[in-house]
Amino acid sequence: MASKKIAIISTFVALIMVFAFYNPAAAKFPAKDITLICPWSAGGGTDTVSRALVKNAKKYFGVNVNVVNKTGGMGAIGMGAAANARPDGYTVGMITFQLSTYRSMGLAKLSYRDFNLIQLVNQSPAAISVAADSKWKSLKQLMDYAKKNPGIVTVGHSGAGGGWHLAIASIAVSNGIKFNYVPFDGAAPTRTALIGGHIDCATTGIDEMLQLYKAGQVRILAVNNQKRHQLFPQVPTIAEAGFPNPHPILDWRGLAAPKGVPAEQMQILVKGFKQCFEDPDFVKLANELGLPLVYENPQGFETFLQNMEETLVPALKSVELYKPMK
Repeated sequence: MASKKIAIISTFVALIMVFAFYNPAAAKFPAKDITLICPWSAGGGTDTVSRALVKNAKKYFGVNVNVVNKTGGMGAIGMGAAANARPDGYTVGMITFQLSTYRSMGLAKLSYRDFNLIQLVNQSPAAISVAADSKWKSLKQLMDYAKKNPGIVTVGHSGAGGGWHLAIASIAVSNGIKFNYVPFDGAAPTRTALIGGHIDCATTGIDEMLQLYKAGQVRILAVNNQKRHQLFPQVPTIAEAGFPNPHPILDWRGLAAPKGVPAEQMQILVKGFKQCFEDPDFVKLANELGLPLVYENPQGFETFLQNMEETLVPALKSVELYKPMK
């Protein structure tokens, strides 16, 4: 009789514990809207991509994904906020190229290792361009001249340590060439300086040259990628132009969650955001913007980021920006 009472009491206690720890919100994920932190300003390229990506998110998650902009510190404020958010799956972050350089440039301790990676969204290659009336008709002509005249050829870019700056620096250092780099506050003034004759050449995102290219105001000498861009089929790759570059430095964007999000929630996030990535509205906008979409799952994304960090080191050293954090 006593053993029967003990069994009943044990069962009752077990039921109490189940109800005490039962969390309805955890039973179904997601049970409320998800926040996507964009580390760059509203209206900019990354913000545009972020909002387009989650425009139809409710179809795939059953809830909305709301974009919140947290800017500053070359993206470190927003990416840091995403990394330090509560790891419950309800906050994710858009992470960008700058995350690959923070530690190497001594700017912040943040890296991709501070996140649970979700997916790569896009890789954008740099274009090396000159004005339409430039004396250089090919990348080889430009590089040959620069090699014979070190420090003479001026190359405009949109910020020291940015993807476009380091893309051409990587090619230069591997070919023993010294350029005179001229920073500008964004792609627009870089383009203006190029067609105005204030710089010899420019390194930008290839999509940022689309309108000037169509108007015949610039000549794109090469695209820093392993394959040609679909909107610029006549523009050769760096290798086709005579300068093999098996590991090009590419601008990139991706999605990540705070470290420690449970595996069940991560599976739902990975599946849902892949569906957002494949949504016809998002694909259509990306094509209109000339944005090269590239999907990698969490494992593939991690491999890409590991390789990117290694590729960046010699480029950063060549422009004296390599200041690794301990």
